[in-house]
Amino acid sequence: MATSEPSGRARAAGAVRVVLVLGSTAVSGWLLVRATAPLLGRSTAPWVLGRASGLTSYALLTLLVCAGLLLSHPAVRRWRRPHQLTRVRLHATLAVFTLAFTTLHVVVLVADPWAHVGWRGALVPLASSYRPVGVTLGVLAVWSALLTGLTTALAGRGLGRVWWPVHKVAGLAFLLVWAHAVLAGSDSRALLVLYLASGGAVLVLALSRYQAATAVDLRDALAADPPPTVSAPERDPV
Repeated sequence: MATSEPSGRARAAGAVRVVLVLGSTAVSGWLLVRATAPLLGRSTAPWVLGRASGLTSYALLTLLVCAGLLLSHPAVRRWRRPHQLTRVRLHATLAVFTLAFTTLHVVVLVADPWAHVGWRGALVPLASSYRPVGVTLGVLAVWSALLTGLTTALAGRGLGRVWWPVHKVAGLAFLLVWAHAVLAGSDSRALLVLYLASGGAVLVLALSRYQAATAVDLRDALAADPPPTVSAPERDPV
């Protein structure tokens, strides 16, 4: 009886998560159809959908990186609510939605003949006819983000502690995406305030996290190996 109750709770929690995912997917699909219905038949429809999905994936990535920094922040570790497991699940959920909207962003722009990107430009650096430098930054960001996600998914399955240093590549991925959004977006000037505010928020949070971690590491090191005390020199007898 003691072992069946937790397993029953786990199955119930899994069923709830499935229902939530299906419900959110249905709502997202309905909103997407409602938003794109007025654009059907217009030549600008792929561009609008690709730009909207790109901005959405950028916003989700910003939240994802911020959530990851908060998960490892020494000050936040002492918080009792929300539970640590809940924070990890939220982080994983943001990663899934970020991947979904990034995939939509890439597929729509590849399928748009007016974008001049193509599959080769979306997968190979400097292969895009449209703003090759800006698009290449996005390509590198996608590959680095995939590396981060795959190593995290395989954590505990033979990788040991290797996944954690690789997971820090997410910071580089955000930097690449930020530069990609600024250099490749056709409306970057209109969204410059958004990019500066979001990038600044991530930078401040990252500095806070690593400064706090350095202080904690130094405190733990001093506690484990306190510095030797220096005694006053003995005076020679007169």
